[in-house]
Amino acid sequence: MSPDGLRIGSVCSGYRGLDMAVETVFGGTTAWVSDIDPGANKILAHHWPTVPNLGDLTTTDWSAVEPVDVFCGGYPCQPFSIAGEKKGTADERHIWPHIARALGVLRPRYAVFENVGNHLRLGFDTVLADLAGLGFDAEWVCVRASDVGAPHPRRRLILLATAQDTDGEPCSERWVTASGEAEAGGARSDAGGRGGAPAGGPSSGAAAWREYGPAVRRWEDVTGRAAPHPTNALGRLSTTAVEWMMGLPAGHVTDVPGLSRKEQLHALGNGVVPQQAAAALRLLLARSEASRRTLSAAA
Repeated sequence: MSPDGLRIGSVCSGYRGLDMAVETVFGGTTAWVSDIDPGANKILAHHWPTVPNLGDLTTTDWSAVEPVDVFCGGYPCQPFSIAGEKKGTADERHIWPHIARALGVLRPRYAVFENVGNHLRLGFDTVLADLAGLGFDAEWVCVRASDVGAPHPRRRLILLATAQDTDGEPCSERWVTASGEAEAGGARSDAGGRGGAPAGGPSSGAAAWREYGPAVRRWEDVTGRAAPHPTNALGRLSTTAVEWMMGLPAGHVTDVPGLSRKEQLHALGNGVVPQQAAAALRLLLARSEASRRTLSAAA
């Protein structure tokens, strides 16, 4: 199947930061999305008015849903975040079992997930066990937004699961860059340093960013657009600045009709930097392909 023929399904879609990365790396088109947050649903309806929104994934009849090649989602991080109660699988917001059920019914060729880094220490073993039981091989990596040049760390866990019964065509021949390297300087694990373009070049409002100016200029170079002023006319944090720091197109969240400031910040705070996730995916696809070749040679 060609990349253009791939069908993508998205859960916990939010502003679709992870989906953007999946579409960048895999290609393809979106069959459906799923979210219950009112603000997120305004964003989805505004940008993707013709894409069905399945709503609550915990009550969805997956046997009635269009099968997809790539299933992706950034499921709730509250059960695992160091900022929360760290209840893990005992948290009522832990919805991974419902996602595993969806995977078992839809049987996608690939699944891509995003969560906070602390998920590695809390609840991740059950995710890996479920994926193995469903017949998926898994690769994962923790990547910081600053690894691709963003002016903030935002450490995130990215997981790629590949169905063991997939057709075996090398992923690198379809979607990975010729070198197999991650974009914008490479995705690095926790031991890595910062990547991205070097500091330099013009910066609007550099004085307003003070000691953060070099980091802001670096992200301007990566994104190709100037940083908005960090505060608005009332002296509060600018949502357009947060949107820029998350690597999103101008107005992707902030220009959505009827979306309140609170809803904007909630959506942006729950999202992932698309460039960060894309870098991780390229790294994981290359790693997955290398593993398949090693197993093939051993056989």
